[in-house]
Amino acid sequence: MTRLAVDAVPAAFDSAARGYDRLVGANPGYHRELRRSATALGIARGGEGQRLLDLGCGTGASTAALLAAAPLAEITGVDASAGMLEQARRKRWPDNVSFVHARAEELEARGPYDGVFAAYLIRNLGRPDPVLAAVRGLLKPGARFVAHEYSVRDSLVATAWWTAVCWSVIIPGGVLVTGSADLYAYLWRSVLEFDGVRALRQRMRRTGFTDVRVLPAAGWQRGIVHTFVGRA
Repeated sequence: MTRLAVDAVPAAFDSAARGYDRLVGANPGYHRELRRSATALGIARGGEGQRLLDLGCGTGASTAALLAAAPLAEITGVDASAGMLEQARRKRWPDNVSFVHARAEELEARGPYDGVFAAYLIRNLGRPDPVLAAVRGLLKPGARFVAHEYSVRDSLVATAWWTAVCWSVIIPGGVLVTGSADLYAYLWRSVLEFDGVRALRQRMRRTGFTDVRVLPAAGWQRGIVHTFVGRA
């Protein structure tokens, strides 16, 4: 089992893309919690006349959550993994949904947006602060950024529970579906090493977001997954 560097993560997702939906589909509450986080953007009128950005859209699970929250909005899904985007594009989408192969750092000219959603993205960035500052610059004044993210460092109980779930379910499941443990061992380790809730909240404030608040997930993910909401 090799230790993935951050720069190697998009390629690892390329390799895992075919089995990714099977794995997350087996996670109780995965899609429900994404939808809950997407509603925290506070998009009114079904998103009519508004532009939304889904950063790190993967195979489109977070895009589907955004679409459920704002079915009339123009939604753009962005991901650095070509393999994940290929899986996303194979699904049936309405004409108001499109996908772009790019890194989050490359989107400065595409704004402004009425909301930006990022599910499980910040933890995978080598330098989160410049990207968060760039995201703030993509938003219209007063618009919200919502990050749906793992964060366990502030809780010994959450850390222990996360480790138990990873080594009993997630990593073996990843090996069964993809034949490799590397990406899922990286997932386990990266969550342990990532910001705690307080640190990520402070990071968002430091990069220019205001009214930053945190909402908990439900079910087995409570204390492990959180919704971070900030305003430009």
